[in-house]
Amino acid sequence: MSAVGFLTSLVARYGYVGLALLVGVESFGVPAPGETAIILGAGYAARGQLAVVGVAVTAFVAAVTGDSIAYLIGRTGGRRVVLRYGRFVGLTRERFTRLEAVMNRHGPKIVAAARFVEGLRQFNGFIAGATGMPWRRFVLYNAAGAAAWVAVWVTVGYLAGNHVQAIVADVHRFQWYVLAAAVVGVLATVAWRLTRRRRRS
Repeated sequence: MSAVGFLTSLVARYGYVGLALLVGVESFGVPAPGETAIILGAGYAARGQLAVVGVAVTAFVAAVTGDSIAYLIGRTGGRRVVLRYGRFVGLTRERFTRLEAVMNRHGPKIVAAARFVEGLRQFNGFIAGATGMPWRRFVLYNAAGAAAWVAVWVTVGYLAGNHVQAIVADVHRFQWYVLAAAVVGVLATVAWRLTRRRRRS
């Protein structure tokens, strides 16, 4: 059994507890198949093994709780850690300063949309905390993003019903293409801005 298969089997074995565990730790920053867990939970609800409202509420609470823990870690010591050790992973002081500026201008939108972006979803809370986003603002937009994210995948899983395993396989297959497209988009944006700066100077 693959690692993903083993983790998602927790939903089948432990129901809401397994779902909360996977969604919560992914939101906290640990790589885990949170989306897949929600789809599976909703699929089981369509078969009558779980309640769809219970799946949605469990996933939402776990997502918000996990992100909030990550935010508190980022807020209490994240900036200090990034400034000291960030250069080892390419996040220099200058880049972090630019990141802070971006979060100050577009933080709420980024927090709300991060749920749908692989990578950002895992580090969304930590980044928001480390860059000093106010707690109330983070909670509000994080909850809005989590609600939309949960609603999408619960709907997909519930409508899939008996085809949920095929849907899960497709999600795993295409999420890497989406991530690659996002990376290419970011690199293209950075290259465009650098070109503009050079022309101006």
